[in-house]
Amino acid sequence: MSPYTVAWLAWIGFFFAIEVPAILDRRPGGTLSEHVWDWFAIKSKPTGYRSRRFVLVAFLAWLVGHFLTGGAL
Repeated sequence: MSPYTVAWLAWIGFFFAIEVPAILDRRPGGTLSEHVWDWFAIKSKPTGYRSRRFVLVAFLAWLVGHFLTGGAL
């Protein structure tokens, strides 16, 4: 197993080590989803919310394309 594989598996493990307790905590504001909603102004409309949302949509579109084309994007 390569060092990169080990690092990615560790990263996934750290993600779950943070996310699972945040889900079980039941208090708002702990999960990655809730942070993304705050960072990109999904549930509110502060100044600049459109540009934040554009950044999120552009990144997600690139990521999906990147995965579906085998890295051609």
